Amino acid sequence: MAVPRRDTRGIVDAAELFSRVRFRRREPAEPLRPYLEHYWLIDWDLPAPYASHVVPHPSVNVVFQAFTGREPFGEVAGIGLELFTQKLQARGRVCGVQFRPGGFRPFAPGHALTEWTGRRLPLDEVFPSALSTAGAVEAVLTPDDEDARVAALDAFLLSLAPGPDPQADLAMTLVDRIRTDRSIRRVADFARAEGMSVRALQRLFAAYVGVSPKWIILRYRIHEALELAGTRRDIDWAALAADLGYADQAHLVRDFTSTVGVPPAAYAQGGAP
Repeated sequence: MAVPRRDTRGIVDAAELFSRVRFRRREPAEPLRPYLEHYWLIDWDLPAPYASHVVPHPSVNVVFQAFTGREPFGEVAGIGLELFTQKLQARGRVCGVQFRPGGFRPFAPGHALTEWTGRRLPLDEVFPSALSTAGAVEAVLTPDDEDARVAALDAFLLSLAPGPDPQADLAMTLVDRIRTDRSIRRVADFARAEGMSVRALQRLFAAYVGVSPKWIILRYRIHEALELAGTRRDIDWAALAADLGYADQAHLVRDFTSTVGVPPAAYAQGGAP
């Protein structure tokens, strides 16, 4: 991608979060861009605790974190299947790497991405051959200069030397099509259009993405509904449900409520979880 995206898809009550933390997205070094969405940086200094909520993207994240009262650490966060909640308090800093769906496998070849779905693992467990994950944590989190933090993220990822992988390229391309083409609603139709069997598509996504094509189609529907509900109050939910490929409004309401924790109309009126 040319520049980091500017939308707030997946962030529950983004305006409230941004009023409490300093949030930025930054572009990685050129050789890393085929694999990454962006870096995301958050700093906070809060007078009272605050809980942030995110409906995860179908992306692996590498996250470097510094919280008051805890030693700085780094971890690999596989795709989260449920609403992710993080309590923020006092002062802290997070520097994250969001990979493109399908883009993480070249950094950890030989592992199916489903191994890490729904899990958070220490850096050295996922990257045992890395020279110094502890050094990377210090290099990323210590500088107050934002450019220095980005440079440290670049250096760590480049040291992992990702190699060419046509299957990763294919997985990234297919997920991008699901994300941008609202007409893709059925896995069987999508597989047929791509000249693949359903089983071959499912195997590719299990190995390189970490979740099924159907899960991704549903998750991007919820992201779109969440984004609209956070910016507009005059939504025709029945029309939106049809536009997103739901059989009816009730199915959209059910999926939104089970994922976000409140019905979409209530969320649009400021009823965040």
